[in-house]
Amino acid sequence: MLPFINRELSWLDFNSRVLAEAQKQENLPLDRLKFLAITASNLDEFFMVRAAYLQMKSKKDTETDDAGLTAPEQLAQVLERARFFQMEQAKCLKEILVELEDAGIHVCRMADLDEEQLSFAAKLFADEVLPVITPLAVDPSRPFPFLANQSLNIGVRMCNSEGEDVYAVVQVPSILSRFIYLPNKESNYLLPLEELLSYHLPQICDLHEIMAYGFFRITRSADFDVDDDTDNLLEEMKRTLKKRKRSKPIRLELSEGFDEKLYAFLREMLNIGKRFVFQLPVWLDLSAFSKIASLKGYNKLRQKPLTPAPAADFLNCTDIFSAIRERDRMLQHPYESFDPVVDFISAAASDPQVLAIKQTLYRVSGRSQVVAALEQAAENGKQVTVLVELKARFDEENNIQWANRMERAGCHVIYGVSGLKTHCKITLVVRREEDGIRRYIHLSTGNYNDVTARLYTDIGMFTCRPSFGADASALFNHLTGFSRPPEYHKLVVAPENMKQFFLDKIEQEIENACNQLPCGINIKVNSLLDGQIVRKLYEASCAGVPIWLLVRGICSLLPGQAGISENIRVRSVLGQFLEHSRVFTFENAGSPLIYMGSADLMPRNLDRRIEVIFPVEEPLLVQNLQEMLRFMWRDNVGAWELSSDGIYRRVEQTGKTAIDSQQQLARLAWKMSTGKGVDK
Repeated sequence: MLPFINRELSWLDFNSRVLAEAQKQENLPLDRLKFLAITASNLDEFFMVRAAYLQMKSKKDTETDDAGLTAPEQLAQVLERARFFQMEQAKCLKEILVELEDAGIHVCRMADLDEEQLSFAAKLFADEVLPVITPLAVDPSRPFPFLANQSLNIGVRMCNSEGEDVYAVVQVPSILSRFIYLPNKESNYLLPLEELLSYHLPQICDLHEIMAYGFFRITRSADFDVDDDTDNLLEEMKRTLKKRKRSKPIRLELSEGFDEKLYAFLREMLNIGKRFVFQLPVWLDLSAFSKIASLKGYNKLRQKPLTPAPAADFLNCTDIFSAIRERDRMLQHPYESFDPVVDFISAAASDPQVLAIKQTLYRVSGRSQVVAALEQAAENGKQVTVLVELKARFDEENNIQWANRMERAGCHVIYGVSGLKTHCKITLVVRREEDGIRRYIHLSTGNYNDVTARLYTDIGMFTCRPSFGADASALFNHLTGFSRPPEYHKLVVAPENMKQFFLDKIEQEIENACNQLPCGINIKVNSLLDGQIVRKLYEASCAGVPIWLLVRGICSLLPGQAGISENIRVRSVLGQFLEHSRVFTFENAGSPLIYMGSADLMPRNLDRRIEVIFPVEEPLLVQNLQEMLRFMWRDNVGAWELSSDGIYRRVEQTGKTAIDSQQQLARLAWKMSTGKGVDK
């Protein structure tokens, strides 16, 4: 049996690597707190999606995965690992808060406040908090209230005049800031809102004697399938979102020392098993601490934020269409500015020669410049077609709002493809020029999102090569109409032919190895999970093909196994930015082929999504991408290597110069654009 690592346990390993950045003493304290908050947000999503899926699957499925584990076995290991992980988070938070106190940032309790602060807090409670809260009693006439997903609450046990236990719930209002800034001239004192509420519980629940209270938080399942056969996908998506809000709790988090009777009451009301209950010795919802991580005035406590460099490929370009006609152009975010992407769509919106704009949107920012440009294009009489993916998880409501807004502006909005998620990132601009119609294309590994473009590493390419233009038109016609999947010249599209494309490319490297020709595979993805791809990589390793895999998150492949994967190395790079780009390089007998795109090597991407990867043919761009991969393989600051025992270990710096690939790429971007280095 070939070795495989379980998907869920591999993901938990990834989140542990993120937590290790929070635990790393060399990192600045607010950066450590940022990483800690990210791990909490990640774990919330993991419970909502993956743990909920395993719980559902455990009731009816006894099959094993590639790693040989049944769903009940996976769930048991996941819950055990998650329990340990949350305790590690708690220890880490305590360490960071001590460090922050030394720097003048105090996350405090009511007992820590002086007279002035107590007076301030009391007035704030009376003026701004009390009018907002609604204590909810539970008795025969008032059933247990519905509590929103991820909401923070206070459970209260009281004793009535007959000596009976009665219960109430006070929801900590999410509309108010989680942390209250208290007056102090020398330091920042931050009081969690739940502390203020619990201190004033006698005012909130004054009819009965309070016997006990405790903080709790619930996480609900978000693992829902949308009925793609519906006549109205938009309305079906709205119904699904309502259903999700009232879904079954998958995790109950309790504060330390939680009252036993109150605990039993909550378990009964929420109908949740003991193994899904987590009691924690620190504040609940650590993701909220991201607000403190971004606290103004404390830049010395965090890594200097990166200012994206002007895009070197567009320096001194006065006309973006002329620049793309000269040669293919590339952007690397966040090292280079996202502005050329917005400029491309804005120029198309206002250019009288542009006839049509077609674009896919998966996740966009709250104030999207891209959407604004598309709206302007429609108002200017362009034919604007936008495929908005309504099923982009946790962005569904946002995408519904954007879709409605663009329709009002006159855009033709398509709500995805039945049975598939549209995850590809592509824009097509059709322009009438002196020598006829020309098509300009932007293809990317990341979303059209100007916010995440400053946080995620992604790569985009502009081209107007006719073969790319023909493929782009064919793709959009297939997505928006009833045309059959076309035969593409340059683009590789899932689910039609992408998996087979990768299998064929790996097979070619195997043949090259057998014929003693130059061979090798160098891949950078977020996740590697597809069983067929993993087995083919094992086969290539056995044939002597050297394989380098940069896999940020889930990796089911186990390297370094004698006679199976001894020619495979796997690394994961974590740093200031989230590694998000996907790059695929094949040595091809000495004439390297390099592709980029939106797809990870997972069944969902290859079998159940519209994905696009594309070749990079401009020699200069090929050289830049190969240099980027070399930088990442030299990293010894944020790099982890997966060993043959299935454990990730930090890449050693011993006796070596520290190499942070992200910082080096940032410096290189500035050097290429100004020649003056990153400090400028």
